[in-house]
Amino acid sequence: MELTLDEILSALKAAGEETRLRILALFNSGELTVTELVSVLRQSQPRISRHLRLLCEAGLLERHREGTWIFYRLFDGGEKAELVKSIMKYMPFSDQTLQHDQVRLAEVKKERNKKASKYFQENAENWDKIRSLYVPERQVEDYLLKATSSMDIEDFLDVGTGTGRMLELFADRVKRGIGIDLSREMLAIARSHLEQNNIKYMQVRQGDMYDLALKNESMDLVLFHQVLHFADDPLAAIKETSRILRKSGSVIIVDFLPHKLEKLREEHAQRRLGFSEKEVSDWCKSTDLEVSSVEIMKGSELDIAIWIASKTR
Repeated sequence: MELTLDEILSALKAAGEETRLRILALFNSGELTVTELVSVLRQSQPRISRHLRLLCEAGLLERHREGTWIFYRLFDGGEKAELVKSIMKYMPFSDQTLQHDQVRLAEVKKERNKKASKYFQENAENWDKIRSLYVPERQVEDYLLKATSSMDIEDFLDVGTGTGRMLELFADRVKRGIGIDLSREMLAIARSHLEQNNIKYMQVRQGDMYDLALKNESMDLVLFHQVLHFADDPLAAIKETSRILRKSGSVIIVDFLPHKLEKLREEHAQRRLGFSEKEVSDWCKSTDLEVSSVEIMKGSELDIAIWIASKTR
């Protein structure tokens, strides 16, 4: 369905103001909160909120609330999404003002990542215990083994491998495995676990979920086990996964369903308070992945979902 003249005019009017154009440029790197935009643009929160409201009303941005936080991102659906892409295509990112904004945004993200790294460093040795506080980890592991029992897996990637537990779990199911993580402390523990269990065909390396440094169509199975709720841009991580997945391969995402436990942000450095079934399914669909099943596991405080998706042909 084509956009109306009024819809196009509304979108262009919303974008046609310096601060709002700067805001749109900042979203090129993923979703952001009002607080982060205030830190970058050095303007008051009411003023930034007004700009965001106008951009949302014009269909250039979309918002979603999680507890006390509200996340914004570029609109990504229907004809409006094509208009957003066109505006971003002609964004003058080499402009001095926009480059200065990007420098400030990098500082904001660096500080955020610093807090997360500190948390991982302090909790590396107890990470498996922390990850099993809600749904019993054994229940999740049994399901993963059952769900992949008929898969032919030569190459396996565990994104955000942590202590390497998933590499150990799949050791008898795959020919080769790689676990990536940004935390050196986590990787040290993972290497130790693999050595102790004499698992020589699995390796771990420091890596970024947004830039996996792996060849196209090089993996049969990619796993995100309780990782995406730490991600700044989960969609970008899934998109990068789709790139490296073979045509017959699968992606498995294990994560929380939406919840309201704000303490997980404060105490455990989590950025997102879970994901809805539709949100993850839509992300997969937009990156040429099709969800074949979603398993829901009820916990005492939190519920977990396991999405299994494969490349669309």
